[in-house]
Amino acid sequence: MFFVEEPSVLDYVKYLLKNWYRIPKLIKEAKTRDQTPPLSEQENLVQVVPVEETEKRRSHLKLGRYPLASLLALGSALFGQLALEPPDPNKILGIELYFLAALMFFIALWRKEFILSPIPENDATITEFKVYLPALLGAIGVGGLAFLAFGGGDFNTLNLLLWVCAILLMARAFYPLTLFRVEWFRRAYQFITQKKWQISITRWAVFIFITILIILYFRFYHLNQVPPEMVSDHAEKLLDVSDVLNGQWHIFYPRNTGREAFQMFLTAAVASVFGTGLSFLSLKLGTAIAGLLTFPYIYLLGKEIANRRVGLFAMLLAGTSYWLNVITHVALRFSLYPLFVAPTLYYLIKGLRQPNSKDFILSGFFLGLGLHGYTPFRIVPLVVLVAVGLALLHRFNPAKRKAMLFGLVILILISVMVFLPLMRYALENPDQFNYRTLTRLSNLEKPLDKPAWQIFFNNLWKAMIMFFWDNGGVWVVSIPGRPALSVVPAALLFLSMIYILVRYVRQHNWMDLFLFLSIPMLMLPSILSLAFPDENPILNRTSGAIIPVFILVGIGLDLILSICEKNFPPTPSKVIGGMIVVCLLGAAILQDYDLIFHQYQDQYARSAWNTNDMGKIIHEFANTIGTPDNAWVVAYPYWVDTRLVGINAGYPLKDYAIWPDHIQETLSIQGPKLFIGNPQDQNGLLILHQVYPKGSLQEKHSKYEGKDFWVYFVPPQSVQP
Repeated sequence: MFFVEEPSVLDYVKYLLKNWYRIPKLIKEAKTRDQTPPLSEQENLVQVVPVEETEKRRSHLKLGRYPLASLLALGSALFGQLALEPPDPNKILGIELYFLAALMFFIALWRKEFILSPIPENDATITEFKVYLPALLGAIGVGGLAFLAFGGGDFNTLNLLLWVCAILLMARAFYPLTLFRVEWFRRAYQFITQKKWQISITRWAVFIFITILIILYFRFYHLNQVPPEMVSDHAEKLLDVSDVLNGQWHIFYPRNTGREAFQMFLTAAVASVFGTGLSFLSLKLGTAIAGLLTFPYIYLLGKEIANRRVGLFAMLLAGTSYWLNVITHVALRFSLYPLFVAPTLYYLIKGLRQPNSKDFILSGFFLGLGLHGYTPFRIVPLVVLVAVGLALLHRFNPAKRKAMLFGLVILILISVMVFLPLMRYALENPDQFNYRTLTRLSNLEKPLDKPAWQIFFNNLWKAMIMFFWDNGGVWVVSIPGRPALSVVPAALLFLSMIYILVRYVRQHNWMDLFLFLSIPMLMLPSILSLAFPDENPILNRTSGAIIPVFILVGIGLDLILSICEKNFPPTPSKVIGGMIVVCLLGAAILQDYDLIFHQYQDQYARSAWNTNDMGKIIHEFANTIGTPDNAWVVAYPYWVDTRLVGINAGYPLKDYAIWPDHIQETLSIQGPKLFIGNPQDQNGLLILHQVYPKGSLQEKHSKYEGKDFWVYFVPPQSVQP
């Protein structure tokens, strides 16, 4: 016979300590059965609880509870991207490490090291849509008059007045314009005239302030030096700006295959306000200042989709990114693409989540205005339709579907009204309006090398991997051959893309799918370069994707911080999570700083012709012993754009080119003369020696190879008799 000894209280305590994770379940079962344990057991249970909590906290630091898989996923992604970095990328190793990162990510999800946090729902009631019929009819009538008045292709006082009135009336048809109410002015006056202003500074406000300072530093630091030289496109833009300043207010500027007017008017305003004239700096200031509007909308969009932490991370990393800063510093129209994509998508998503006329009006306004900015923005109406379609297909009640459709109608009407001048121009001049697009999309300029569908899918693949591998070879807007993102944002983007796709499969929220699909859609202007596939990918035509890309990067960084919060005790989680985030942000910012202000600056200077040096010499000559009309640049094939020399010399409307066979004609001009030429142009130099034998030759050496030039000075009265 066997006798089983009854377990003691000590044995029970040992059992609980060994199986600590069952204590909540045991307590719940005891309460369910309404069983009251003996007094001795109650006392022991009271003593057990603190021990259990202590052991639970300690157990987080053990290998079994540590978020090892999550950290391995992050580390593998970071090292995978490091393997793909120039100058010696290792594609095989990079792919293997990224594959390991994906595997560790799914293991972490299986181990429940993080949860698929749902996109927060907006539970507010649907705002009732109202139509003010007199304003709608007035908008249609005034808009029709404006459409007729825009014939001819120029802005004038009449059609501008009609256009603005039509936009305001269309907005008033769906929403009251409270901006012009007396009550609004009264409140503003009371706020300004109050004796004491109370300012509350929170920790979050400090984070926002620091982020703004960092973004401003990246935006304006060495603005006049990075990049150092202009290219021919800058000359074309400044000639258009000159037309604006001279009263030629075109709706569409046909020079150089045609350009929308927004940047021309923006630069003209900057040149007038800051007194910078027709210069590279005026172009830079315009894109730098206008582009600042992008960042608050990135923050608001991240906050709307996820939380304010995502918005802050996205805003900071986008504001310091090599991608966005390069296309802004180069001072062409490129940064206008993300500038208008950000508010268009923010108000659109906000309006679709909680349908109301105000958000659809604002989304339509920025959509229409963006069409006046940069040609690739023409893809955004399609993106808007896809967003609305996805929202309608994903489990909404009939009332919300109806509200969305009504909101879409409002958005279309407002955007068409804002687009009205360009619409009239496009109808009158379809060939000019569509020429640039058609030369890339079709065989208008050159035949396609392969079937269109093959080129398309090849371009799509190259564009989708540009974040991690190769952003193209156009040195004006990129560092050729390197990824579009620095190491940290690229790794976070990879993990975040997996995260939102898994979350979509689990939760079926349309915004996850839209975030993913919007990236290739906003890159279509580059992907659809079928006639010139070598131009894909390129950072300027893909720049609309900056908005969803950095929202996803922000989601990825927020996920890392959330993992720390979930798997560590409260105090250590703040320290460990904060350290990881600071290290990742610091690494990203430092690398992007090097990419923008060192690598991009250096390779740009090596690639561009040094017209700035030539312009300085002519400027000095004209302001000392000579005149602006007594200097020339001897033209040579595939050399400098001589218009840029004039701009840098301070004479932006003067082209300093002279061909060698025209040098003889300068004999009739009195006074000292100055000629600048290419060292390889021996014919031009020989003619100068023959025409002006008493002239003196001086070589100008550049620190960059292949950028030397010579200066031939002709003193007064040196003509051969």
